[in-house]
Amino acid sequence: MSGLEWLEALSYIVTIVGLPLAIGVYVHDRRREQQTDEEEIFLRLSDEYADFMRLVIENADLHLLSPAAKGALSEDQQERKQALFAILVALFERAYVLVYEDDMSRQQARLWQSWEDYMHEWCAREDFRAALPPLLTGEDSGFVATIERIAASAAHPAAA
Repeated sequence: MSGLEWLEALSYIVTIVGLPLAIGVYVHDRRREQQTDEEEIFLRLSDEYADFMRLVIENADLHLLSPAAKGALSEDQQERKQALFAILVALFERAYVLVYEDDMSRQQARLWQSWEDYMHEWCAREDFRAALPPLLTGEDSGFVATIERIAASAAHPAAA
């Protein structure tokens, strides 16, 4: 075999072996990058929820850490409570838009479940459920349907 024939044979080997290998490495790297992006989004959203919880602690007089509303609140307290609920609904919608998909991978489903748990926790509060309707005006329709379903199951736990 001449040198030219050897080069031609080597080019065939590279094409047959190297190209599929390169494609496989590329696909693997893209999946890993996508998973890293999903985890980064989840961490940023978790940081935002932690910031929200700091606001709740700073406004302890609103009793938002109690499972149920306690006593009558002043007009100022009602306004602060409504503002905190608006922040929370906006955060929930952001989580829905960024994390939820109809056909989620196992990892995505795990990340979404955390947010659904937070929604269940807050929807168990009667005052939060009562505040929801005006806060949901103009929000993503899929998010609205999801949180309304969660709120309905929290309002009637026996039916869930």
